[in-house]
Order: sequence, then structure tokens, then C-alpha cells
Amino acid sequence: MQKKLRLRKREDFSRIYRNGKSFANSQFVVYWSRQHKADPFRLGVSASKKIGNAVVRNRMRRLVKEIVRHQKDRIAEQLDVIVIVRKPAVGLELKELEKSMLHVLKRAGLLKNGR
Repeated sequence: MQKKLRLRKREDFSRIYRNGKSFANSQFVVYWSRQHKADPFRLGVSASKKIGNAVVRNRMRRLVKEIVRHQKDRIAEQLDVIVIVRKPAVGLELKELEKSMLHVLKRAGLLKNGR
């Protein structure tokens, strides 16, 4: 994930949680907010201790970032997006995670039209 596409500051996370919209499925929760500074978008990934130890949490973060990296052309622009990983996502394969991620992004209306 490129540095300019990362969402890292606590204030940004707090702003999105407070003012943003959210959609969820059993594997992921997505919070998002419009942000004109974000070009094309910024992503933050959160994985709590409930889903496993540090190895598991970091693996899930890497997988989510990789899925978003492959789908970045399909994601709408000027957004700040936070993805929260839920426990059922831990046991899934990459393809299943990708399908679930696209499902929740589509429900949230964050995918570009046309494909």
C-alpha cells in the first residue's frame, strides 16, 4: 500500500467513526467518509485482539491491504475508508475474503459503476 493511501492518525479514525457511515457483513465492517484531500482514497485497517494474537492480526491487515490494492481501480475516489476485521474472517482463504470485501464495499456504495 502506498504511503499516500494510508490512514494512520487517530484524529482521522475518530472523525470517520464519529461522522462517517458504516456497512457490515459477517467478516468486515466498513466505515467511510468523503474527504477531498484523499486522492484517490485513503485506507485504514483495524483488527482487534479479539481475532487473535499479533501474528493473526497482522496477517489479516496485510490480506485486506492486498485485496484493496488489487481492487483500487474499482473503489470510488475522495474517500477515507476504515475496514474492521471480524473474527469469522480469520479462517477464510484469500478468494473468499476478496469476495466478502467486495460485497461489503458494494453494499456501502463505494465501488465505481461500470464493472
